[in-house]
Amino acid sequence: MNELSIDEVLAEVAVLVKPHFGKGRVPDYIPQLATVPATKFGMAVRTVEGGEHVIGDADEGFSVQSITKVFSLGLALNRIGDEVWTRVGKEPSGTPFNHLSLLEAEGGFPRNPFINAGALAVTDILLDKVKDPAALVRGFAGFLADSPVAIDEAVAASELDNAWQNRAIANLMRGKGTVRHDPEAVVAAYSRQCALTMSCRQLARAFLPLAAGGFSPVVEETIFAERLTRRLNALLLTCGIYDSVGSFAYRVGLPAKSGVGGGVVAVVPGKATVAVWSPELDRFGTSVVGASALEAFSQLTNCSVL
Repeated sequence: MNELSIDEVLAEVAVLVKPHFGKGRVPDYIPQLATVPATKFGMAVRTVEGGEHVIGDADEGFSVQSITKVFSLGLALNRIGDEVWTRVGKEPSGTPFNHLSLLEAEGGFPRNPFINAGALAVTDILLDKVKDPAALVRGFAGFLADSPVAIDEAVAASELDNAWQNRAIANLMRGKGTVRHDPEAVVAAYSRQCALTMSCRQLARAFLPLAAGGFSPVVEETIFAERLTRRLNALLLTCGIYDSVGSFAYRVGLPAKSGVGGGVVAVVPGKATVAVWSPELDRFGTSVVGASALEAFSQLTNCSVL
């Protein structure tokens, strides 16, 4: 970090991102998400030493969507270990998050756990262990954030009503044996998981184990083995922002995960987590203002890992 305080950095970031509002679009393929005001902006930083810094709408809950894939993957790895990698890969996809042709060409084996096919495979793995994976993810996220979080059932219903692409993905993988449960049950559980509502402050707290070697200073417990923490961060750096991950790494240089609800969470290993929310998305499904905010934060603090 440089001589500016974190609060001063956040204030500067809020000014620097203003020209980027209006450059993206609020998603409309999940109708409930299209109702969110495009001008919303929140940002939160949680340091491993215990500092917490927020600006804007950082305490307003929003639909975190694909960010929940990090929680479900962490749960699966903690429960069955490296067996997860017999059902899903670790490589960048180079294709949109809901792409079908590459999945079919590669025999129904998803490239990584952060595209939809990989996340559906992880949900299928969790269904081997629990009846309600979405409730498990909700409880895990709330535990890590040290505060209650909820599933927005209206968003979940809206998502499930329009989940035709995910149904196609799940059915393709069922035919190839990657998915072993009823595809409709897998898609329903995944849709409810993605409808989790959290704030930037909660997300920054929940991701803190990834910045602190697997230990959560928030709940004062070890969540992940240090080896697993390094591997999760590696996956976030190479796969967390879908097919624009290379551009994001070039601009920001931090492990991160985005969601189509407009949230992005980044990890500064050994130092802090940073969560941003702004609903307008670029063509890859990442928040335009969120990515710009993290780029400005990385430059102002010189915290890039690259």
